[in-house]
Amino acid sequence: MSNTDMNDTIDRDEIREEFWESIADSPFVMLALDNERKHSIPMRAQLDKDANSAIWFFTTRDNRLAQGGPAMMQFVSKGHDLFACVAGNLTEETSSAIIDKHWSKPVEAWYDQGRQDPNLLMLRLDLRDAEIWESDPGVVGMFKMMTGMTMDGEEMGDHARVAL
Repeated sequence: MSNTDMNDTIDRDEIREEFWESIADSPFVMLALDNERKHSIPMRAQLDKDANSAIWFFTTRDNRLAQGGPAMMQFVSKGHDLFACVAGNLTEETSSAIIDKHWSKPVEAWYDQGRQDPNLLMLRLDLRDAEIWESDPGVVGMFKMMTGMTMDGEEMGDHARVAL
């Protein structure tokens, strides 16, 4: 499917909403800085339903993500029916109100001195754009996969580029 055809047939807002619901259901992602040639690392996203253009992460000041900058986040939903690659910029979150809002006992378990730990760092990923794929092969696609027939990309589901 060409990008022009794709743009005509996909409801970008619907896919975007499905992305937010999927990441809320399973908030584990892989995150890496664009300017480094290092592997992505697993992180737990802290979501705010009222802030749909940012995601937060608790980490430590000695974590390789701590320096911030352009970053890429990958996500796969629990049911493997939604995949996303999100570009954005990581910066230190300095708002005590936001840090307190996302603080929890599971987060506290990672820090020797709890909320007052000097190594505690919260990063905010300001989302720029994403590519999101929904995997829903339908009857024809499932038949082709089961019989080894050649699949077309459009038979596997929807794909959209979304500004976040």
